[in-house]
Amino acid sequence: MAEPLKNIYNDLFFAELKTSLQKAFNEFDYKSFLKEVQDKDWPLLELKQRMRRLSTALHNHFKGNYEKRLTQLLKLVDALPAQSKVQYSGLAYMYIPDFLAQYGLDNMNLSLKAMEKINLITSCEFAIRPYLLANEKIVMKQMLAWSKHPHENIRRFASEGCRPRLPWGAAIPSLKKDPSAIIPILENLKNDASVYVQKSVANNLNDISKDNPQLVIDIVKKWQGQSPVTDWILKHACRGLLKSGHKEVLQLFGTSASVQCDIKNFSIRPQQLKIGEPFSFEFKMNLKEKEDAKLRLEYAIYYQKANGTLSKKIFKINEGLYQHGKSYSFSRKHSFKDLTTRKHHAGKHIIAIVVNGNECSSIAFMLKA
Repeated sequence: MAEPLKNIYNDLFFAELKTSLQKAFNEFDYKSFLKEVQDKDWPLLELKQRMRRLSTALHNHFKGNYEKRLTQLLKLVDALPAQSKVQYSGLAYMYIPDFLAQYGLDNMNLSLKAMEKINLITSCEFAIRPYLLANEKIVMKQMLAWSKHPHENIRRFASEGCRPRLPWGAAIPSLKKDPSAIIPILENLKNDASVYVQKSVANNLNDISKDNPQLVIDIVKKWQGQSPVTDWILKHACRGLLKSGHKEVLQLFGTSASVQCDIKNFSIRPQQLKIGEPFSFEFKMNLKEKEDAKLRLEYAIYYQKANGTLSKKIFKINEGLYQHGKSYSFSRKHSFKDLTTRKHHAGKHIIAIVVNGNECSSIAFMLKA
């Protein structure tokens, strides 16, 4: 079983932090700091709770007003090793921007300037959220400027920080409703050479598509074909719309929903299985067109929910050009092992083969506890 992420705050992390604090400050009561951090409830705290504990303890052990304490925080940043041995150090260091999220809102300009420096070692994507909620106009102006920054970390932050639906982060209702302020930032980044930035632009557009699909469709029409980088971003950005079988989006990416095909010899085994077990399925597909066609092949699982209803989840098989008049065979395995993101429930389930957004064949089966 994978190690819980909260355990990145281990002995190695604290040894590095101690060395860095001693390097940055002649006098820092590390013993008192560690006692506050690793209180009796420390083992019970989850990842973000541990980040908050660390940032709070630092604030309590720094001295002076916010400006002076921020100066001390940035001294710590300078003292951290250039090549950390801490696993997932960028994630582990997120307690640093959390300091700004907690204590810096009343000093916005000072805090935003500090974020630019801090973001070189860890992302401030969560710390910026309360600033957006407090004064979106000022923050978005700064984000637009950051979208032209020479360092990829800052350019990526310009996009990632203003995602309307950032996972693990507070949603920004105003940007969910009207994301127009985000678009100039993404315009500046749509041909960025950094894959790190490209993924963020795609994820931002995917967020936008959940509340404003037509805006993203219009952007696809405007940007498509400009460059291979932009085309990759657009395809990744539209993954949610493609999985939902949105006919116009499927057409824009060359996978027309009107394509006709036959699914034959569709079977699964076993037809009854227990939670935690895998099953396999196979089928044959024939393209019923006079010409070759691009197909997006997927399968859908309708999962039984705790309340007795079914919830659909799409899984991709492949995508490519298929020849007319030729039979293609497919076989896949699927696991029903519980995950942190999905808990399985006993009862009726359905598997369906999906071609260019259309469900072509389905089979019901039972999952037992």
